[in-house]
Amino acid sequence: MTGRETVARVVEDRRFQNFIIAVIVFNAVTLGLETSTRMVAEHGSLLHTVDYVALGIFVLELGAKLYAYRGKFFRDPWNIFDLVVVGIAVIPTTGPFAVLRALRVLRVLRLISVVPSMRKVVTGLLAAIPGMASIAALLALIIFVAGVMATKLFGAISPENFGDLGTSLFTLFQVMTGEAWPDIAKEVMREAPMAWVFFVVYILVSSFAVLNLFIAVVVSGMEDELRQDIREEEAKQAETQAVANKEILDELRALRAEVSALRRQ
Repeated sequence: MTGRETVARVVEDRRFQNFIIAVIVFNAVTLGLETSTRMVAEHGSLLHTVDYVALGIFVLELGAKLYAYRGKFFRDPWNIFDLVVVGIAVIPTTGPFAVLRALRVLRVLRLISVVPSMRKVVTGLLAAIPGMASIAALLALIIFVAGVMATKLFGAISPENFGDLGTSLFTLFQVMTGEAWPDIAKEVMREAPMAWVFFVVYILVSSFAVLNLFIAVVVSGMEDELRQDIREEEAKQAETQAVANKEILDELRALRAEVSALRRQ
């Protein structure tokens, strides 16, 4: 076994991955403690030391992966994600780059790439983006149409909520999320008692119909990702079984050859 293969086995080992997860979680705790003025005053040097140690571990991990996988390292999007996150933390946080100090907390996002269940969720969300874009366009169209109607119907009644198209769009977005919509509706209904019809229909269409479509698309994307994982696992098992079957057949052929040789003797 070559050195690269040995390093690859180490970084792929579950115990090593659990160690990295523990370092990420511990580093997240220290980064949170650094937001406390009292903790920084009392234990600032210790917190900074722990932060540098965690960063060093992450750099060594990425270096080991680069050594083990070489060009294959960049074929995995999650490896590139880890490289960017850790690379931001390595940049000196002084002078014009001082703002990057706040971005150190992005290291916590490495949990997504390390924990398989989180990785599947994010992959499913990304797979659902095309479908979500279509639904987002539909939702924007519904809000726009409702905004034009509300501005014409209720602009004079409630100018602070429906005085112009921009204000109406913002108010309707607020209504869609369920934030204080009864107060908005009651204010309009004082002058237009039948306005409840508009609000009820709008909420049914925007909140209960369109937003549920978002959920359906995301769930569908996650199901597709799960099926893909199952297919890949089955393919790996089939490949392993094929190799085992080939070895058995080779052994049987060798035994037959030996038996034939013995018979000829």
